[in-house]
Amino acid sequence: MFQKISSLWSSPTETTCEIKFDPTNPKTNPLNPEGLKACCACPQTKSARDDCFLKYGPEADENCRELVQSHLACMRSLGFKI
Repeated sequence: MFQKISSLWSSPTETTCEIKFDPTNPKTNPLNPEGLKACCACPQTKSARDDCFLKYGPEADENCRELVQSHLACMRSLGFKI
């Protein structure tokens, strides 16, 4: 019992300094040097994709496939995992 309590107070034997990947942080993601957030990245492809969805409505899945793929490619090129 005391061993368990003392282990809670002692410092961990291994200390690792892991930096969590953040696609908006230029230090952890060199693909996004401006630190753009997902909402602001790839405005050209995002706008074209959104316009296509508004234009075709229910048929957008078939008609906008290429625009969606180009937007996904743009986001991935900036390091976003989508």
